[in-house]
Amino acid sequence: MTAAGDATGTAAIGRRGTGSVKSAALWAASSQYSLFALQFVTSVIISRFFLRPDEIGLFSVALAAAMVLSIIQDFGLHRYIGRHPTADRTVVRSCTAVALVLAAVLAATVFALARPLAWAYDEPRIEPILHLLAVSYCFVPWSVVPIALLARRLDFRRTFAVNFSGAVANSGVALTLSWLGYSSFALAWGTVAQAVVRALVAQIAQPTPPGRGIDRAEVRAILRFSAAATPIYLSGGIGVRTPDMVVGGLQGMTAAGLFSRGAALAAQLHTLVVGAVSAIYFPAFARLRDQCEPLGPSYERVLAAHGAIVWPAMALLAVLSQPVILLLYGPLWVDAAPLLAFVALAECCFVALPLHMDLPILLGRMRRLFWFNIVDTAISVATLAAGAAIGLEAAAGSRIVYGLCWFGLYAAWLQRLIGFSWRAALRIYARSGLLAFATAAPALLAVTHWRTPGTLGLAELAATGAACALAWVGGLFLLHHPARADIADMAAHVAGALPTRNTGGEP
Repeated sequence: MTAAGDATGTAAIGRRGTGSVKSAALWAASSQYSLFALQFVTSVIISRFFLRPDEIGLFSVALAAAMVLSIIQDFGLHRYIGRHPTADRTVVRSCTAVALVLAAVLAATVFALARPLAWAYDEPRIEPILHLLAVSYCFVPWSVVPIALLARRLDFRRTFAVNFSGAVANSGVALTLSWLGYSSFALAWGTVAQAVVRALVAQIAQPTPPGRGIDRAEVRAILRFSAAATPIYLSGGIGVRTPDMVVGGLQGMTAAGLFSRGAALAAQLHTLVVGAVSAIYFPAFARLRDQCEPLGPSYERVLAAHGAIVWPAMALLAVLSQPVILLLYGPLWVDAAPLLAFVALAECCFVALPLHMDLPILLGRMRRLFWFNIVDTAISVATLAAGAAIGLEAAAGSRIVYGLCWFGLYAAWLQRLIGFSWRAALRIYARSGLLAFATAAPALLAVTHWRTPGTLGLAELAATGAACALAWVGGLFLLHHPARADIADMAAHVAGALPTRNTGGEP
């Protein structure tokens, strides 16, 4: 279901070099699926056999605090390199120098904030975990610039090698230390291992050694661009990263662990079905802009692809939240099921307007985007805090309220900026909603008329999933969904890329 759909949003982006975009999409999809499988299996094993919800919650709160600041680690360099007309050696060396300096400042800041945060949460174990996360940031610059250069060339085969090797290191260290009883610190050491290995492999794939040739004028240009881009990412990052911190502060570490696990599962599925090709959207739309072609038609096709894939997937996850949680994590995590359902439904709002940050940055509307992000972040934190003050399920339910407010905030501005048709968008939303209902209908019948959510075992869950997949395929074509042609085209492209057996005796 997802292999073809994940890459369909790129099918129409760029009339020239379409094949390269599709190939990049396939490599990006392969990378994303491999990473997802590895990280997903690791999280299931650790949660089911080694760490309790409060231990997961402790790491989640510490990681969220560190990640709020780490949003600025990229410092807009990925976008700067992606949009630069040449990205020559001088530009690369200048970007590397900026990244190294920023990493040192960021690591020192996280290290200094570790003790105050431990005091604020009355949890001394937060301090050493943050110290380890600060160490990991020192290695990030050695992967940021190489990955940006690889993405600029749509070379996602080498990007796969960088990301997968880092994920293997993370999983290996986290699993081993969890088994040895290192509790939350196993996850922190896994993060350090991932940063180190990604840096080493990135430098092998695309060396960016420091040296002479740094251009002060180029550094000033980087700083000017980053000064505009970084506040946008920082304000957005506060909204994305603070939920675990807010829930942990108001409801405790066990609640933070349950909320984190439910939200993470929905986010992982979202990333699985659309995240693989998100990295190639920016350079692909940049190509359209450089060729002076309208962005609206291509955006509508991206919108259709997301609606055809994510909405059905999230509806299905919401209906099957309890059996999925029980099967993956066991009865200790059953209270995360309603949280997962709320967060999964909220995700439908956020994919209704994809690329809400990338395209404004590409089109030079960063100042306006910054103010939108400020309001966005305020709504996110306020609704979450209000919900968390009531209870854990109310905190998760607040994500739906936030999602609806988020859509209302950005919709009109993005339409004027990109130029997509509201008539086309509403048609896409309507058919995506019907497709989501058709896909989830077999699951809804399964948990209401065949089994209860708590007794739907692995065999029954597999049969239900197969029925839902068939309903999705049938609904896609019976409803004449706007993404059906792109999905069929990408499926044919995938099939054509697979090796076939030679039966004719020819090489």
